[in-house]
Order: sequence, then structure tokens, then C-alpha cells
Amino acid sequence: MAEPTPTPRSTPQTEVPHVRVAVIGSGFGGIGAGVRLRRAGITDFVILERADSVGGTWRDNSYPGCACDVPSHLYSFSFALNPDWPRSFSGQAEIRAYLERVTDTYGLRPHLRLNHEVTETRWEAEHTRWRITTSRGQWTADAVASATGPLADPVVPDIPGLAEFPGKVFHSSRWDHGYDLTGKKVAVIGTGASAIQIVPEIQPKVGRLTVFQRTPAWVLPKADREISALEKAVHRAVPATTALRRAVLFAVRELQVDAFVRRPGALRLVQKVAEKHLARQIADPALRAKLTPDYRIGCKRILLSQTYYPALAAPNAEVVTSGLREVRGSTLVAADGTETEADVIIFGTGFHTTDLPTAQHVYGVDGQRLSDVWKDGMEALRGSTVHGFPNLFFVIGPNTGLGNSSMILMIESQLNYLVDALTTLQSVGATALQPTPRAQRHWNQRLQHRMERTVWTTGGCRSWYLTEDGKNTTLWPGSTSAFRRATRRIDLAEYDLIKRQPAGAAAPAAQEVSA
Repeated sequence: MAEPTPTPRSTPQTEVPHVRVAVIGSGFGGIGAGVRLRRAGITDFVILERADSVGGTWRDNSYPGCACDVPSHLYSFSFALNPDWPRSFSGQAEIRAYLERVTDTYGLRPHLRLNHEVTETRWEAEHTRWRITTSRGQWTADAVASATGPLADPVVPDIPGLAEFPGKVFHSSRWDHGYDLTGKKVAVIGTGASAIQIVPEIQPKVGRLTVFQRTPAWVLPKADREISALEKAVHRAVPATTALRRAVLFAVRELQVDAFVRRPGALRLVQKVAEKHLARQIADPALRAKLTPDYRIGCKRILLSQTYYPALAAPNAEVVTSGLREVRGSTLVAADGTETEADVIIFGTGFHTTDLPTAQHVYGVDGQRLSDVWKDGMEALRGSTVHGFPNLFFVIGPNTGLGNSSMILMIESQLNYLVDALTTLQSVGATALQPTPRAQRHWNQRLQHRMERTVWTTGGCRSWYLTEDGKNTTLWPGSTSAFRRATRRIDLAEYDLIKRQPAGAAAPAAQEVSA
């Protein structure tokens, strides 16, 4: 049975609750951080969540058809295998329920602070701690684990005339379940991972469906099926079979990595499969031409669906091969001049992935703002820590995303790194650490050099992986095994250690002790 969380300490200077670790966000990263901290014997922490329940992106994205494109048994924590996944690719409701179960099983409820939106995180050098301001009050913490993730804040383009549109407007991650789409003229803006799940679900019920497509996506068949009762019974009776299934899925995904990061030419066979999938499902040559990408597969996220193409070929559907340029009343005007009438606009336009909004509210040494430090692109040491921001640890930080496997693998690696850093600080008698400029610079120089060979750079496309300047600040150019090795232990040679100043001590700069 989980022991109750300790009563937060109050500091005499501020009389606000103080904890050893403040975790921001309660998606996979935040829930995983809570479990990992407890298993390491660190129970003095809170998980600050802006919403009224856990789940992160799997709470926010509840649109029709929402599901994962990573196999279920790989999209789960290694310490909380689930023998009861209902399908080989599980839906949003099942994944969210899984996170709720993990929260309960590992005793995280006492650590949760729901409806606590973090509005500012500021380093206080004089006290060697972070001050976190939330919508429900303040906290101080020795360390902060930022687990907000890159899929937290939706992007809605600034379209002229959108504010005057007389119909309904919402983003896919803020779905309005109270609005009935039946018989409506619906415009879907975007053709990414969310849109290809939404379109087949709403097409049969809407009166007219118009999809605005700036760039077509490569789509592969989705080998989804119901997991039989016998399979689940075997997994429950012999837990090792669940672990084995996960290991096989992991191995298959690891074998694919080389094609993405070193030999993009090896993806030609996969592209042939996608071309045949398109040809089988779209008979109309004109529509097939609209839906055929002109870049190498893998450059943008590869999508999985058996139902997307048939929905676009339906009599009530139309594909506009251009982005939305302007809204004139209820008329939508595409960049190529095409005009479409609509009652509803649904934006499937993704998230702030290369310009995390949370960075605007984080202030480090000397008050420098993280978004200013990252103005030329996000950078961190091993995807986790940033110079000038002591004891700030990212979960799903810069260049930790994946193009072909489960992010849970990367999350667990970063959590190992976080816990090793905290326990190392305690063992060496220091209070905080931050990467040296040299270590952070060298890590990112090597990373970007490896990025030059990847399909994301050489494939001939523009994607949400890249900044406006074409720099990839989101993906990891290697295998998940390589990342696990890189984050297995913290290397103190890459860090400056900071000791807490005695009361009345001199300048904070004197705290730093090179490792």
C-alpha cells in the first residue's frame, strides 16, 4: 500500500510549501516521473496539473477516431505492462484509462494538484531553489521536472476573417462534443495524424466535407485488430508473455531506425507499399494525383489508416490542394483561390512543438527567460538539461522525439537520468547542477551533424519537426537503445555543481564548483 505523501515543508522566507521536486504535467511524462521518484525513495514531490484530471494529450484529444499509431503493448510503461489492451492499436479512451490505473496503482493521487496551471517558474539563486507560481498559489522546489510535452498547446493559424466566421470553429484537441455535425458543411484544415482519424469518422454523417491539404501525407495500411480473449487470458496468466510481446515489437522498431537516420534510400520499399495502398483505395486518377506526395516517405510523419482514402473518395467529400488563406463570412478561400462554403471549421493543424509556450514562463539564472535562450532553436544536454537553468529537467525535451517508435521508451530513459541526477546530488553534497556551456554545445553539434543524413533533412519536405530556419530541434537521430545508453548515468564532467549558500553569504556566482 502506498504511504501518504509527506506534508510539504514551509520555508521561513516565503511561508509557501516547499518540496524536493515539482513535476509539471500529468501525462505519460508526469505520471512516469511520479512513479520513478517513488521507486527511488523520493516521496517529497507534487505533480502540478492545469486540468481537472490526469492524461495529458490523451485527455485533451478526444476527437472521433482518436487512437495511437504505436502498437499498444509497446505504448505502455515497462514497469506497468497491460495484459488487457483491447486492440493492437488502442484508442484514446483505453490509453487514458490506463494512465488513470497507473496513477492509482502507484499511489500518486496524494501527490496530484489538479487545476494548478503553472504561470511562472523562476530560479531563486539566493535560496538555490525554484519558485513555481500556479493559478492556485505558489510552491518552491529544489528541482523541477517539466513534463508538459510538445503536444500540449494547439496551433490555430491566424487566418484573416476567421473571427467573423458565423459558424462553429474548434481545434481537434479541443473537440466540441456538444455540437452535432450531422448534415453540416464541414471544412477540415490539415492532413496530419489527427485529421486522417477524424475524416473517416465524420464523413458518413456530414452533408459536405472539404479537406484543405497543403501537403499530402504518405499513408500505410494500419494492421489493427481486436486482441482475442485467449491472448489476454494468456498474458494475464503468464505475465512474461506480455513482456515478450513488447520486446518483439521493440526489436522490430529498432531495426527500422537505420533507414530513417543513416540510409533513407532503404525506405524505397516502404514507399512502394504506400503507393500500392493509395492505388488500391483511390480509383480516380485525378484524386490519386492530389494525394500523392512529392517527397520521400519518412520525411514527414508516416500515417496509418485503412479508412482515410475511402472517406476522401466518397461523393460528399472534396480535397482542396491548398491551405486556407482567408475567411469571408461563411466562405473559405484557399491559397489557390478555391472558394468553399462551410458551417464548421475544424483545425487539425498540430501543436507548438518547436516553440514551446511553457518556455515563455521559465526564468533561470539572472532572470534570463528560456524562450529567449531558445530563440534560435531549442537545445538541451541529452535532451534533459539547459545551461543557465539549474535543476530543471525536461521529460520529452529537445531532440528526444521519434519518427518510428514509442515515446514511452524515451520518457523512461529521461526519468532514469532525472533520478540519477537527484541521487548523485545528494551523494556528493551539492544542491543543484547545470550543464556547462561546452558540454551542451558539443552534444548539440554532434547531434545536428548526425541529423544531416536523416530522411527528415534529406527527404525534400517541410515538416513540424523543423524550425522556420530548417533546424530539427524535435527528433532524436538514433535508436532508443542509443538514447538509453546516453542517459543511463549522469556524467558530472558535463556539469557545474552548485551548493546552497549559508545565510548572508556573498554572490551566487561563488556557489559554482566545477565537477
